[in-house]
Formats: sequence, structure tokens, C-alpha cells
Amino acid sequence: MANTLQDSKAVLVDRAEQQMNGHFGDPKLTTRQKIALTCRIAYDGGHDSGLAGQISARGPQPGTYYTQRLGLGFDEITEDNLLLVDEDLQVLEGEGMPNPANRFHSWIYRVREDVNCIVHTHALHTAALAMLEVPLVVSQMDTTPLYDDVAFLKDWPGVPVGNEEGEIISAALGDKRAILLAHHGQLVTGATVEEACNLALLIERAARLQLLAMAAGTIKPLPPELAREAHDWTSTDRRNQANFAYYARKALRRHPDCVTGEVHL
Repeated sequence: MANTLQDSKAVLVDRAEQQMNGHFGDPKLTTRQKIALTCRIAYDGGHDSGLAGQISARGPQPGTYYTQRLGLGFDEITEDNLLLVDEDLQVLEGEGMPNPANRFHSWIYRVREDVNCIVHTHALHTAALAMLEVPLVVSQMDTTPLYDDVAFLKDWPGVPVGNEEGEIISAALGDKRAILLAHHGQLVTGATVEEACNLALLIERAARLQLLAMAAGTIKPLPPELAREAHDWTSTDRRNQANFAYYARKALRRHPDCVTGEVHL
């Protein structure tokens, strides 16, 4: 016999959150492993664009972060070939050089203490939307983690290898978790690698949905109160961990070489 059919939505949400806290948690992966997995997840998720794009996460010391080596595609990244660099992009650990465009990551990490991971790519649909100089519109339930959380930089400042571009992009991002960069691509941030990875997949899906919807008619907005509720409900640490674990299991089936040793997800 059912006992919960008269419970309020608030009660059911609280119960579900407690259950998720008991069933999902951190799989104890290292930061290097999470970045390597994120590179492969992004590659499988349509974020491949040759050598364009960077994924980074804060390192063990202030002012340091891990990122991939220039010359390797997302599908070639392993936990062992990642670099540890400082804010000047000087290599502290590893062989090779980072992408010079990583410079704007340094600016974002400096102004956003809450950000611990950045995923910047030129994924097909976000790049196509960026060509139109049209902001991202979140109007479908699955993409609500991005609702009212995506900034827009309308004016392209050129290739982001200078400090000027770092200042412009970090200022345009503001306190949002993501930004669509006109004539460029997308950038998402996260308090964890898992969060940034999930948002990267979502922003590309949201851009694809928007382009399809724009071709068919006029996009209708979500009710703001319900959209904010969905944003918060889908943006918890436990949901990020559960989603990341799923994507990581898929990636490991295709790319078992990206991490060393046995991983339990």
C-alpha cells in the first residue's frame, strides 16, 4: 500500500535528496584521472575540434592548474600526459607545452575562487550558434542546469592568447557558470571537474536543441519560477557525481587507456 501519495512536493524532494546522498558519492578519482576522463567524454560528446579547446582544473598549489599538452587531441589525453602549469603557463610537471590560449583560464581562476575546473571547446552546435551572435536560450527541462546561468560575449575579441582577451572573457563570464562566446565557442566552469564536465555536455545539447527549434518556429520561454526550481534540483553535487560516473563508464569502455589502474565507478 502506498504511503507517499499525499506528500507535498517539498517533502518528496527532500526525501529524494537524502536517498541520493546515501547512494551516490565521490568515486575517489584523482584530479588527473577526472580531467583525462573529461577529455574523452567531451570527445565522444561532439566537442572534438582538432587541437582547439582546453580543459583545466586547479592544481595542488595556489596559482597552478592541470591541462592538456598542445599537440594532443582530446581522444589522446591520459592522466600521465597532462601538464601542471602556473599562471604564466610555465610547465611545472610533464613534457611539452600547454595551449597558449590557456592564458584566459588563468584570468578566470584569479577572479573566481569558486571555480575549480574550466572546459572550453569549439563544439559544433555551440560554435554554429555563436556564428549567429545569438545568446543561448534554455527552454527544455534537461538543460535547466544552465537556466539563467549562461553569459554571452557578443563581440569577438580575437584569438585568446593575450591578457586582454583574458580580462574580457573573465569579465563577461561574471558570476555565471557558463558563457557563449560569439564567433568562437563555449566555456563552462564548475566547482568540481564533474560539474564542469556535465555542463559542457549540456551546453552543446542546448545549442543543438535551440538551432533545431529556431528552424521550426519560435522558441517559447520556460516559466521562470519553475525553471529556477529545476536548475537547483539538477545542480547538486550528488547529481553531478552520478552523471559523471555514467559518462565515465561509457568513456572507459571506449578508451580504457586514459587512466592507469583499476577504476570503480
